[in-house]
Amino acid sequence: MRKFNIRKVLDGLTAGSSSASQQQQPQQHPPGNREPEIQETLQSEHFQLCKTVRHGFPYQPSALAFDPVQKILAVGTQTGALRLFGRPGVECYCQHDSGAAVIQLQFLINEGALVSALADDTLHLWNLRQKRPAVLHSLKFCRERVTFCHLPFQSKWLYVGTERGNIHIVNVESFTLSGYVIMWNKAIELSSKSHPGPVVHISDNPMDEGKLLIGFESGTVVLWDLKSKKADYRYTYDEAIHSVAWHHEGKQFICSHSDGTLTIWNVRSPAKPVQTITPHGKQLKDGKKPEPCKPILKVEFKTTRSGEPFIILSGGLSYDTVGRRPCLTVMHGKSTAVLEMDYSIVDFLTLCETPYPNDFQEPYAVVVLLEKDLVLIDLAQNGYPIFENPYPLSIHESPVTCCEYFADCPVDLIPALYSVGARQKRQGYSKKEWPINGGNWGLGAQSYPEIIITGHADGSVKFWDASAITLQVLYKLKTAKVFEKSRNKDDRPNTDIVDEDPYAIQIISWCAESRMLCIAGVSAHVIIYRFSKQEVITEVIPMLEVRLLYEINDVESPEGEQAPPLPTPVGGANPQPIPPQSHPSTSSSSSDGLRDNVPCLKVKNSPLKQSPGYQTELVIQLVWVGGEPPQQITSLAVNSSYGLVVFGNCNGIAMVDYLQKAVLLNLGTIELYGSNDPYRREPRSPRKSRQPSGAGLCDISEGTVVPEDRCKSPTSDVKDNSFSRSRSSSVTSIDKESREAISALHFCETFTRKADSSPSPCLWVGTTLGTVLVIALNLPPGGEQRLLQPVIVSPSGTILRLKGAILRMAFLDTTGCLVPPAYEPWREHNVPEEKDEKEKLKKRRPVSVSPSSSQEISENQYAVICSEKQAKVISLPTQNCAYKQNITETSFVLRGDIVALSNSICLACFCANGHIMTFSLPSLRPLLDVYYLPLTNMRIARTFCFANNGQALYLVSPTEIQRLTYSQETCENLQEMLGELFTPVETPEAPNRGFFKGLFGGGAQSLDREELFGESASGKASRSLAQHIPGPGGIEGVKGAASGVVGELARARLALDERGQKLGDLEERTAAMLSSADSFSKHAHEMMLKYKDKKWYQF
Repeated sequence: MRKFNIRKVLDGLTAGSSSASQQQQPQQHPPGNREPEIQETLQSEHFQLCKTVRHGFPYQPSALAFDPVQKILAVGTQTGALRLFGRPGVECYCQHDSGAAVIQLQFLINEGALVSALADDTLHLWNLRQKRPAVLHSLKFCRERVTFCHLPFQSKWLYVGTERGNIHIVNVESFTLSGYVIMWNKAIELSSKSHPGPVVHISDNPMDEGKLLIGFESGTVVLWDLKSKKADYRYTYDEAIHSVAWHHEGKQFICSHSDGTLTIWNVRSPAKPVQTITPHGKQLKDGKKPEPCKPILKVEFKTTRSGEPFIILSGGLSYDTVGRRPCLTVMHGKSTAVLEMDYSIVDFLTLCETPYPNDFQEPYAVVVLLEKDLVLIDLAQNGYPIFENPYPLSIHESPVTCCEYFADCPVDLIPALYSVGARQKRQGYSKKEWPINGGNWGLGAQSYPEIIITGHADGSVKFWDASAITLQVLYKLKTAKVFEKSRNKDDRPNTDIVDEDPYAIQIISWCAESRMLCIAGVSAHVIIYRFSKQEVITEVIPMLEVRLLYEINDVESPEGEQAPPLPTPVGGANPQPIPPQSHPSTSSSSSDGLRDNVPCLKVKNSPLKQSPGYQTELVIQLVWVGGEPPQQITSLAVNSSYGLVVFGNCNGIAMVDYLQKAVLLNLGTIELYGSNDPYRREPRSPRKSRQPSGAGLCDISEGTVVPEDRCKSPTSDVKDNSFSRSRSSSVTSIDKESREAISALHFCETFTRKADSSPSPCLWVGTTLGTVLVIALNLPPGGEQRLLQPVIVSPSGTILRLKGAILRMAFLDTTGCLVPPAYEPWREHNVPEEKDEKEKLKKRRPVSVSPSSSQEISENQYAVICSEKQAKVISLPTQNCAYKQNITETSFVLRGDIVALSNSICLACFCANGHIMTFSLPSLRPLLDVYYLPLTNMRIARTFCFANNGQALYLVSPTEIQRLTYSQETCENLQEMLGELFTPVETPEAPNRGFFKGLFGGGAQSLDREELFGESASGKASRSLAQHIPGPGGIEGVKGAASGVVGELARARLALDERGQKLGDLEERTAAMLSSADSFSKHAHEMMLKYKDKKWYQF
């Protein structure tokens, strides 16, 4: 076995640390004298920050509306957000400034406008005729609470019901109140002593606009005659009402009640309902009333020309169905279908062919808004199948625990991922096209491919096509399938270090060119995946176990104990490929009964069928050591050219050769320093207690430590506004200072030592104490030799220091261009190749030690290092600090990325104080500093990431991704890229009344609402009742909505355009007539004055 003398390495380390101690000076001296000047093209004017689009399911939805002519769906949320959906790819997000919950939404059908009612008793009119909708008017009710709104089709008068039981009427053109009010005490019988409760329903009779049906919560329903201002009929029932719906002929209506019953009433028979139905009640034999059920929260009554009507309802299940999932019930003739939902129902709407309430409705689908999903049911097909949802609403299918964003990927990647993902599609969907298909796509100016990868709590990884501000799922990988599933709680091994979600993804490392994927999970496991288009069956899943130990026995002595030899593949930690029988049993324990040498999860030992897509290459697990669980992984990197993966935690670092399936390096962090450790470390205190479960990113410690990921679970949505950055409870105070975690890893081909004349493969390691260490890699030649000869790994002695934990590292060449890590281009591994072809491919591997083609031997490089507090640019091989920038004094950087923009590169940072900053490279000139958003929870910290071409994203809620841009060019092009919600569509013709109905006065009765509600008829409303607030919609919006708020006006305007010339002539003639009338009136007045006092006989 080859002995490794660490002292020789330590001699090199002392030289490295002396240079590190001199690095604080360069800030004072202008760097120009020492470094060749690189022409930097990026300027401040290239940067501008703005939100682009929001994807995902609207978080905490509360209201739903649909425009049946424009085919646009609107969803309101409890946080005052408004999401509008048209055809797939046409989506829009707006926000009410107050942040109050949206309680109801009403489209002005086919007018490009929407009214929202909020929980703070405000009404808002939104103009949807512009790409970014804006509020035109708002109305704030001061004395009453708004409970229900109703806007009849093609009317400009909005009925607003209140908690006091009154109904006010709003003119949606001017957003002012009419003086016409329906008072609750006039609506109910005077003999009734109790208040009827809030208004829960308002609708006009489909056949007579002059009759208004008002539902009060207590169970009273009133049919109000708007003209005579009195109640025609009153209907009373002794159960509270939740909703009311009309039959289209206007002779019957249906009510849903709190005891799970439906009552159907004839309009002219108020004494008792014609029919009482309990859809889910057990019918008792002796004619007694059925047992009460849960409330029916909503009912809809929809008619068809050629068959029975549909009665669709939510709720109403019997109380004995404990644990039953929420249901939507569809009653059609004698058949009743109960459709189970995955989440509770917030609201539903039946989509019908006609917008006219007095016509046969012909329902074709039901859109159901659930707490965490949007489901569309096809009513026309047997079995009521659901439509395949084309919107990206499944981001949160399992809670997102991390994400990465890649802009400007290789062009063949998205088709490759799509082709393997297409096979994962579920079957059994409706055969029809998605019916919500309004709006038009924007003109995509961006043509480069973008991919978002999300890691989830259940161990799944999703790849999304994010090109041109859209989002579509491409492929889903389930990482948990390589592990044995425990059937129940008792069966679970007690080696779990998390109580829930043991497979949750924490870190994703992906190489787009080679398509190699590596994930680190919460149970201290790492899995390496290779992409293949062929299905394979893996007989034995290759696996390695790594015992990553943190121990200091006696660090006080100047020389210290001789460090354990660095394991090399010749001898050391586990270099041989692991035979299949080494799957460990979970019962292993050391002599004193402590759990030892056991991984947290058990890898399957049966053959695994691997579908086309990402296939497991190797599973690596950290094991328990002396009763202590393995610490979670804090950093991860993979390199396809070298065939290596490296990961670290607060115990140390491990490197694995995934081609030879061998551990190359397994060192405690302190052993990386050798005797050159700048910190005085105490001996560690033994910990016997089991670690608290969980893996949330709740704690980030002061100045140095990255999130130690030990709270609840990545799924828990921790709201920690204080950011006290304390160390986790699992680390004792004595341990605290000495626990230095590995926080950044970067494979590259660069100068490892000052004396190097040419670059060579190496690994740069950053720690939470701000140290950067360099490990040299000696790789065997390519081809067969790569699989036979060992990779030699040795610390180079180079040490650099920064303030704060290291976050990101990158390398620039002499001209200031980014030097990407070496990679092996992707090729299909599961297809046997011809020998000559194989040799060519092997020779092509860019693993050679020679410098990259862009560099001559004499040319230097720059290392860019970003920490939580500062950024430095180090000149290589001299290791002088060329440029330095203190990014923040009072806060800390959460995410730093070196990104390409406008044919140049820059450093982009997101700070915990909410600032987004960019710096030029290599000189680190500040280019952008904008306060964007405060860090309100750890979800933002965990998911914020920058990508090339000025793109960035983060998870704004547990279900939604917010994308933004910091590129001025993208901000300018955004208007073109956004889709249009409103498209000019002809309103369908009104239903034909028929000859006899016209002759004998049947059919729909219209009403001149202007005559009733206008100021001349009903006077002005009390000023103290509501306050009008003009919106920020802008003149363009006002014009658009003023011309489009009401159907008659829109049509009149079209007619005006057609008859423009005639109207011009008419105007002149009218003006002439006016002037002649004026002169006539003057003459008449003069005559009157002249003869006013004369008697009749004086004429």
